[in-house]
Amino acid sequence: MASRTNPITFIQQVRAETAKVTWPSRRETLISTIMVLIMVFVASIFFFAADQALGWIIGLILNIGA
Repeated sequence: MASRTNPITFIQQVRAETAKVTWPSRRETLISTIMVLIMVFVASIFFFAADQALGWIIGLILNIGA
């Protein structure tokens, strides 16, 4: 079984580890956010077009049998 850590010691360890983290700058965060939004827009356009094309193709197939 793992040994128990004193809550105060645990908080100190967490703060020490958090201080080691390299946080992104505001500019890096902004650029990453913009890139994600652009990719979401592109993906949504692609999936909309694919859905419309497949719907049209299935409509043609179903109309042939009628």
